[in-house]
Amino acid sequence: MDKLKISELRNKQINELNNELISLLKTQFILRMQLATQQLPNTNQLKLVRKDIARVKTIITQKRNEHDR
Repeated sequence: MDKLKISELRNKQINELNNELISLLKTQFILRMQLATQQLPNTNQLKLVRKDIARVKTIITQKRNEHDR
């Protein structure tokens, strides 16, 4: 699982970012279920996905604030 790059996220439109966020939330859910059933070999993946979700949400907020000006 690769870390999302901020520059790539900034080049996307808000609807693309929302789709990315939905995908990350689904991934997070799957990883949490694997963790709960002790099927997740690398628990660091959960941390990386959580940080990616935060990055996407931050960029979405910044773009919305830019748009509202």
